Amino acid sequence: MAPNENPNPPAGWIGGFSTSNPAFAYPTPNLSSLPVLDNMANINFLQRQMKVYWPEFSWLTKLGEEESRCYTQFAHNISRIGYTDKGRVYSIICPQQGMWIKDEICLNVEVTVTGQRGWVNEPEGTMAADMSVEGKIWFTPSQYQGSKLKAVWPFLEMLSDVLKHPFPLDKENAIVVQTHRPGDPSQPLFPLIKGQTPPEQFKIPDFAKHQDEAYTVSHLGVQIGEPKSTNDHIVDEFNKLVMKAFNLTSGNMLAPTNILSWNVWFTPPELVNKTEWRNHAKVWRESIDAHHGSPGGPGKRPRYYNGDLFENDITEAEDMIKDFYGHLRGMITDLATGKLDVNQDGKVDWKDTIALGKELLKLL
Repeated sequence: MAPNENPNPPAGWIGGFSTSNPAFAYPTPNLSSLPVLDNMANINFLQRQMKVYWPEFSWLTKLGEEESRCYTQFAHNISRIGYTDKGRVYSIICPQQGMWIKDEICLNVEVTVTGQRGWVNEPEGTMAADMSVEGKIWFTPSQYQGSKLKAVWPFLEMLSDVLKHPFPLDKENAIVVQTHRPGDPSQPLFPLIKGQTPPEQFKIPDFAKHQDEAYTVSHLGVQIGEPKSTNDHIVDEFNKLVMKAFNLTSGNMLAPTNILSWNVWFTPPELVNKTEWRNHAKVWRESIDAHHGSPGGPGKRPRYYNGDLFENDITEAEDMIKDFYGHLRGMITDLATGKLDVNQDGKVDWKDTIALGKELLKLL
């Protein structure tokens, strides 16, 4: 699939928003006069967009060790920026990925934009935006899921739905990973600005550059905070295992204090289909659930600066799965013996749940 068969922006560009306030100008755009907007509340205002055909991502797989930095290109068109014909930004789509661990557990991760503001100047290929985001992690059942997880899924659903323990079985109850501007935990907004990441921050390998193909490029950096507590000790302990699994398979991608860096290489401007924009997340979600597929094709495997592939430690992954199922077994054992602290509200037939626990133990 070609990035964009029409290299010329469509008619209708007016511009002017980027110069409507002197504070918006480079070298240090100040967007504080603009309200931070809900990312999905103003889709009707969108008229134009630029897609991120080459989303180049970088992070440290070992915190504090620059030589451990990895680079990967996520799936084409996983992100985009939407704006008016005058150049005011009203929505930014960010990535969602799926990670499978030995075909047993599928972890889903989505970077959810919680607020944004900014401008685009099409003729100059420049932009400036402030964003706030949350990382959300959950896992889902499917025909590919490991047999053990399939067997205990009804048990987890029961704890979530009947006993009101919010396990991360869907996006609504996802583990929420907080983020902030690098070096400033008090500031949830971080900037998206023109150009590639400056070399004083880190080196960019040639295989992660697309200056001969892209319409323009911008970059951003965001620092990872701690996951939010659910105020439910059963779920929080379970979520620790999920985060351990994700960071193990991704090379500490969402480990607290790690800084995630993006160089987003855009294709030429296009007109917005508002219905398609609203449905973008649903299309990707359903595709990823079907065994980690991406509508725009798969991304590339993570590499170090010298081109060597990043490899997960399979032994650790196997140990993690054992820990995961061991934790489930402990919970089910407590259920089978009537010891599970579920804050009984009188709506549960404990005779039935104890029997369920005994049956589930046979499956693990």
